[in-house]
Amino acid sequence: MSDRILEARLNPDQEKPAPIRIKLRLIRPDTQKNVGFSLDVDVVIPGSGVTAIFGHSGSGKTTFLRCIAGLEKASGMLDVNGSIWQSGKTFLPAYKRPIGYVFQEASLFAHLTASDNLQYAIKRSGLPKNNQNFKNILQTLGIENVLQRYPHELSGGERQRVAIARALLIQPQLLLMDEPLASLDMARKQEILPYLENLCATSSVPILYVSHSIDEVVKLADHVVVLDQGKVAASGSVTDVFSRINPTFQPESDLGVILDGTVIERDTRWHLSRIAFDGGDLWLRDTGDEINRPVRVRVLARDVSIALDNHHDTSILNKIPVKVCEIFTTDEGTITIVRLNAGESYIIARLTAKSAHYLNLTPGMPVWAQIKSVALVQ
Repeated sequence: MSDRILEARLNPDQEKPAPIRIKLRLIRPDTQKNVGFSLDVDVVIPGSGVTAIFGHSGSGKTTFLRCIAGLEKASGMLDVNGSIWQSGKTFLPAYKRPIGYVFQEASLFAHLTASDNLQYAIKRSGLPKNNQNFKNILQTLGIENVLQRYPHELSGGERQRVAIARALLIQPQLLLMDEPLASLDMARKQEILPYLENLCATSSVPILYVSHSIDEVVKLADHVVVLDQGKVAASGSVTDVFSRINPTFQPESDLGVILDGTVIERDTRWHLSRIAFDGGDLWLRDTGDEINRPVRVRVLARDVSIALDNHHDTSILNKIPVKVCEIFTTDEGTITIVRLNAGESYIIARLTAKSAHYLNLTPGMPVWAQIKSVALVQ
């Protein structure tokens, strides 16, 4: 993870651009099925950094982005920071909206080199070319050496990086990215992710990033808006939203929390690192990060058990004193999800309902969270 991203997370009080309010009401009838789809979104997002638009397939993520871009002409209303982009007979065409758009497919002009694709974007912007901005974008996305190649001569990751650069060179006020990694295989995703991290850390343009991948969201974004059936199910910081008990937008297998911490110790004998966060510290596999480096870790609910006392006769290294905050039992009555307070952070445990009953858990009760596995977000 980029140091610049993490440094920004450690300095939340630094001056930031004003937030952006987006109000969208959309009704799109489906004449074939005699049903319709509606979006009803009123959300405030940060004026900088990356806001992930997250949700299940069919929740309205891509439709939300396409409406902002002017690619959906269904009846409705769109207000961006008090500016009406659509209402009644008013419809601001896509080319007049101050946005850049990155599709799932790179969509480069096949008959133009990468350089010519970028020059097209500069011309389309109608603004004077900013040579320093151009150089910075090329360096951030690592495409200086592919400019003379045609799209068919580029790898999937290279094509997508050129497409992102093209969207940025329009000099937008808002960058929209619709699952830009969805069409890439795992190798190409790993190729492009470091460049995306650098972009997220250095770009002054706020980014709306659509994804259904929790891994991408927690790696790239600090703010997230969760959509469910066209409505906002949750909105806030990544660490806050994904520490809530809400199986409606998190598959039970992915239920867990994100913690921001710092490397405070490296045990070279056992190849472990100790990460401190505001609720305690955790041991995990050493990945070579330097002391005092900020990191982000993910703790899945299925890897957390609860004990009434601090047991020393156990193989589990990570034991955190916590308090029971919230208890939720699934509809089937077989699984209990417990939200635990650790300092200013939260941990979620997934137990059988029988185990929860045996422990006689109640809100406010002090217990110990035993964490079997912790994953560093990389």
